[in-house]
Amino acid sequence: MSGWKNYSLNKSFKKITFCYKLDLLLFMVTRMHLTLQQLKLFEAVSRLGSYTRAAEELFLTQPAVSIQVKRLEDQTGLPLFEKVGKKIFPTAAGKAMYAASLDILNRVDDLKKSIEDLKGTVKGPLQLSVVTTAKYFLPKLLGVFLQRYPDVEPKLKFTNRARVIERLMNNDDDFVVMGQIPKDDNLEAHPFLTNILGVIAPADHPLANKKEITIEELAQERFLIREAGSGTRYVFEKLLKEHEIEIEPYMELGSSEALKQAIMAGLGIAVLSLHSVQLELEVNKLTVLDVQGFPMKRRWYAVHLKGRSLSLVARTFMDFILKEGHSVLGEEYD
Repeated sequence: MSGWKNYSLNKSFKKITFCYKLDLLLFMVTRMHLTLQQLKLFEAVSRLGSYTRAAEELFLTQPAVSIQVKRLEDQTGLPLFEKVGKKIFPTAAGKAMYAASLDILNRVDDLKKSIEDLKGTVKGPLQLSVVTTAKYFLPKLLGVFLQRYPDVEPKLKFTNRARVIERLMNNDDDFVVMGQIPKDDNLEAHPFLTNILGVIAPADHPLANKKEITIEELAQERFLIREAGSGTRYVFEKLLKEHEIEIEPYMELGSSEALKQAIMAGLGIAVLSLHSVQLELEVNKLTVLDVQGFPMKRRWYAVHLKGRSLSLVARTFMDFILKEGHSVLGEEYD
């Protein structure tokens, strides 16, 4: 009998908790004068766990974000975040507010998409996250696209592979552009360009004229690598693992541009996308070493979660890069 009583009490408690959350959501929506901007700010702070990161993502100052969240707390009459050490965490009211914010913002986005689709007008926001190496070709594709559809409002976030995957799994963008796709059956990937990786060195490097350099020989050189989370680093480390070779990186740098400058300064060699060094190769500042297994041909992909309903703008841009990407960029991307 005591077991049934415990079950009944537990069931009643869950019902009370659910009703409390539902009442709180209804109160926030119907009694509070919330703005979409406030909800966007609050959602970003909750998701990122940081006022500073939310401000950076939304191109605002950190104090502006803090002020809006404080106003939300004043309107709610309850604290929405609590600080533990240097980190912030949502309170019970904050979690309820976050759920409501997501629901409202998603519904507004769906409404905008539906209206534009009904109009048949390629107009409105295009939100993309792109791995940093793609900055050497994606702006050109986007530029040509915007000439045809000037009413599109693009928002591009260039970051490393790890952050792109995080945004992909959170469904933060219309779609993302990346080279190395995570193994996940819940993803839909569309290949559209070739990504060629090579071993890059200063033009006067001792190995510049040597043929068929082995991976073992290469491992004796000073290697410069991208930061953890980079797709290029992921590919190179996978290659080393296949050959059972370990190297001690000489220096870790946060972008392809920084790697190029370090190579030209004679600090070492690195694996880079050949698309990122075209200008330097043409003026003989850098060279591509003849290494066994290189150049490595990979693909660029447009990726989104399966089942995601793409807006007319996102569908049109994806069709454009899939069908016309090669012709816009030239033969080096075949």
